[in-house]
Amino acid sequence: MQSGISASEELQAQFNSLVSRPDDFALLVTIEREALVPVTSIPSKSSSFDENLATLKEHIKPNVASYFILRRFDDAPQFLAVTYVPDEAPVRQKMLFASTRLTLVRELGTENFRETIFTTTAEELTPSGFKKHDAHTKLAAPLTEEERTLGEVKRAEQEAGAGTGTREIHLSKSLAMPVAENAIAALKELESKARTVVMLKINSDTEVVELVPESPTPNSISDLARAISPSEPRFTFYRYAHTHNGTEQEPLLFFYTCPVTAGNKAIKARMLYPLMKRAVLEIADKEAGLKLEKRFEVEEPAEITEQSVLDDLHPKVAARQGFSRPKRPGR
Repeated sequence: MQSGISASEELQAQFNSLVSRPDDFALLVTIEREALVPVTSIPSKSSSFDENLATLKEHIKPNVASYFILRRFDDAPQFLAVTYVPDEAPVRQKMLFASTRLTLVRELGTENFRETIFTTTAEELTPSGFKKHDAHTKLAAPLTEEERTLGEVKRAEQEAGAGTGTREIHLSKSLAMPVAENAIAALKELESKARTVVMLKINSDTEVVELVPESPTPNSISDLARAISPSEPRFTFYRYAHTHNGTEQEPLLFFYTCPVTAGNKAIKARMLYPLMKRAVLEIADKEAGLKLEKRFEVEEPAEITEQSVLDDLHPKVAARQGFSRPKRPGR
């Protein structure tokens, strides 16, 4: 999701300077007055990426979010975009930096960046932190331009064959959201009653709204709760077929679940999902024509029960007592 913020001319100029000057190691960026602006360039102290990481220490604050553009690779694309959002930063700042991080890369040219990462601690921006990151993502060895191009072509062909293209939905002048085509198609099938449930997730690396590959067919709210991930957030749309007072009903329900789990990805998810929830609901309405009867927000899927849903859908009306005229005094 984009936040409506764009890169300033000063940032564009500073980044062009970073690209053309191999003696510069990094560029520190922040957000001011609704724009991405440069803070300072950080010169290289060594030809070693690990040794240059020490120069970031004085710029990393425990309660201030920042972007770091780092020169890491010898061949193009040379740069790494780091979003640093510490836990102690103000909530609004966390949300703003998280929702703008892909805008930074797009504005400066995605072809210049080999990788983007999200961090919450200073330790992650040290040699040991990057070693853990590389081990986790199994960072591939640098490729030649020809190899990269061929790889992109193959990936595009695979996506086209699997029907997993992405479309950017513009919800307003300043808000756009990339959504997988198969996710939109699934929502439309839910509207036409070809499906009973659609589960969506946000890819933490690309921030694209994707369709959860599993296709559960729950026959009850209990079945649905068991099918929802207990470890990752989910947006779940469900057509709840049931009988109430002898009448068959099929209301469309929306469940937003966000389990409490540890780890940096979990922290990022707890910021991204609330930001994107409204946009997902707008897409369901405008793109698929879904009209929701009720919305539910809980942490754990286990909190979703048949009784709680029925109580919300069909609240019991308290019996009204008749009006009793008060007795006249002295009677």
